[in-house]
Amino acid sequence: MISNQVKKIFLAKVGKKVRRTILIFAGMIAFLRGDFVYKTPALVHVEAGGVGYELQISLNTYSRIESLEKGILLTYLHIREDAHILYGFFDRPEKDMFIQLISVSGVGTSTARMMLSTLKPEEIARAILQGNTRQLESIKGIGKKSAERIILELRDKIGKNKEETNISSPLGNTLEQDALNALITLGIARPAAEQAIRKITNEVSGTDKVEDIIKKALKIL
Repeated sequence: MISNQVKKIFLAKVGKKVRRTILIFAGMIAFLRGDFVYKTPALVHVEAGGVGYELQISLNTYSRIESLEKGILLTYLHIREDAHILYGFFDRPEKDMFIQLISVSGVGTSTARMMLSTLKPEEIARAILQGNTRQLESIKGIGKKSAERIILELRDKIGKNKEETNISSPLGNTLEQDALNALITLGIARPAAEQAIRKITNEVSGTDKVEDIIKKALKIL
């Protein structure tokens, strides 16, 4: 006979493993593609592969999916002691801004969502770069000190990201830009990746695919 104590220990260990597995799985969800079976200005239920996911969203995202029956939403898993909350975003700029905002001390997910419900990502970025505390203060829950802190902690980061985003590929070619992004993702330093793509520019033909460009660049790195 197995004692109750042994059962409790076993179940506790199994429970931890299950919770850990769920967290790992949820953390791997980069996006969800499916039917928008239920929508409100604050959340959406997405059915994907027979499973229903509840995603917290901003008014910005809601306005983009309000008339859609299905689509793709990028996701971010926020872990708290009492809950694991999945957030959804219509596009990459909104998700990136959300992650940057919650990196600021004193700015939580609710505040970040409120900011993205009041202003568009590019409007927030512009206010931060211009040091426009008044515009940030117009957002519910953002006081003068919070606005100043957001500007102080994010101005350089956003400025740097904007510079990198504005760097065009050698020929303004989308395939080459995709190849550059892929090389950086693989761990290649941006200057080295850009230099490699410049060197093979003349070798790129109209029939080359992005993977062909990546392979050619890797050969000379």
